[in-house]
Amino acid sequence: MRNLLSTFIFFYLFIAFTFIDKFVKFVFDVIHRTVIASHQIEITQKYPQEGWVEQDPKEILDAVINCIKKTMDKLSSIGLSASDIKAVGITNQRETTLLWDKDTGEPLHNALIWHDMRTTTTLEDILDSVPNKTRNKHYLKPLCGLPLSPYFSALKIRWLIDNIPRVKQSIEAEKCIFGTVDTWLIWNLTKEKLHVTDVSNASRTLLMNIETLKWDPLLCKFFGIPRKILPEIRSSAEKFGTISTPEILSGVLLSGCVGDQQGALLGQLCLKPGEAKATYGTGCFLLYNTGSVKVDSHQGLITTIAYKIGKSPAVYALEGSVAVAGAALSWLRDNMQLYSNISECQEMAERAKNSGDVYFVPAFSGLYAPYWQQDARGVICGITEETQDDHIVRAALEAVCFQTRDILEAMAKDSGTQLTTLRVDGGMTVNNLLMQLQADLTGINVVRPNMVETTALGAAMLAAIGAELIDINDVDASQVTKFSPEIGENERDLRYSKWKMAIERSLKWDNSSSSFDK
Repeated sequence: MRNLLSTFIFFYLFIAFTFIDKFVKFVFDVIHRTVIASHQIEITQKYPQEGWVEQDPKEILDAVINCIKKTMDKLSSIGLSASDIKAVGITNQRETTLLWDKDTGEPLHNALIWHDMRTTTTLEDILDSVPNKTRNKHYLKPLCGLPLSPYFSALKIRWLIDNIPRVKQSIEAEKCIFGTVDTWLIWNLTKEKLHVTDVSNASRTLLMNIETLKWDPLLCKFFGIPRKILPEIRSSAEKFGTISTPEILSGVLLSGCVGDQQGALLGQLCLKPGEAKATYGTGCFLLYNTGSVKVDSHQGLITTIAYKIGKSPAVYALEGSVAVAGAALSWLRDNMQLYSNISECQEMAERAKNSGDVYFVPAFSGLYAPYWQQDARGVICGITEETQDDHIVRAALEAVCFQTRDILEAMAKDSGTQLTTLRVDGGMTVNNLLMQLQADLTGINVVRPNMVETTALGAAMLAAIGAELIDINDVDASQVTKFSPEIGENERDLRYSKWKMAIERSLKWDNSSSSFDK
């Protein structure tokens, strides 16, 4: 453990089941996939209005710095010091949007979190400006690979410009700059020397051209966003610069940066075209490596950048996002009070033995891929007098699996290849029943690494590669637990057909009359 030639320090922002974001910081022996030390701090979520989700940028930064100090204390207790740290990598929650004053470093508003929905009306206004014949949410996909959705950063920037006078004034004074969380951290950790992002994060803004990997003037003009506020786009693994603060890491190389889901793809060693992973947390995110080939989705998926190493060509991916996965279990606990602790879910679902033909579509804020229907609403179908709490809990677990199958079906159609193995990670994967249900309801093998911090590992790998200390193929494969299907194809497809019927009911909710369309 004392040989730290390939040991790296990094920060990781993720969404837990509890809707509390945490920065988690690890020191890793990358080659042997070993966590040496870690620390995490919860960050407060703010909900100014229904559907609005914010965080204090200063609290985010303070959490990172405190995590650094706490983790270094833990390293010191086992005889290691900052001099043993060779490089730093950052992985972050994508799409979250921050604007700040480049002269003072002061945030101009709270960060708008990725699942903040306030930009729904902004999106409607923008679509109204598009000619009728091209007015749809896929209008810009040929340029940026993304559908028009409140999910992405450009609409959040536009909302801030339109609604926060301080932001507009700062832009007019040419003092405002934008960044996702990675950019905000790098700006501050280098004492305002670097205003940069990497291609994986830039590809989630609606502003980067998916082929040139540069800010696109047409996209910037479409959203009315000044190009000068945007950071420089870099690769995911290169020598960005050195850390300036906190002093304990002063002079350490910063050489890795990647969005959290892309980090998990790397950490799962999905390095070849046709390999895919799913990360289960508040939501569920599936990425499918398509190599250097950009695959345009016709099935409701996103074309995104997986990562780019130095001057090598970018690696592309297809992505499908499920808005509500673990969040459904939190809802059953907090709103419906079916249990007091999420750890009880597996026991209740196992007690039920099956869902009792109950189907739960947790479309609390609409449906993401492959439907992209923001006005869909949650439904629970198939309730009878025999239905009990345990059936609904099991249906919630199955909903995660069915939503995953929706995306896998779309990936197979877009790529022309049927997956045989799905690599999984994230907090929910500790639930063995969920993993078995995932294998049963998709008909493919589900593989869970025994070293579960795969997103963090991906960032550490990139830091090591960017520092020219290892090659991407130097990392050992992890020991895994495999779950294989235990039900037949007929049963699987029958249950999936009923799920699709439940989806139809969710999609037919008519917000204007607060009723279901007939």
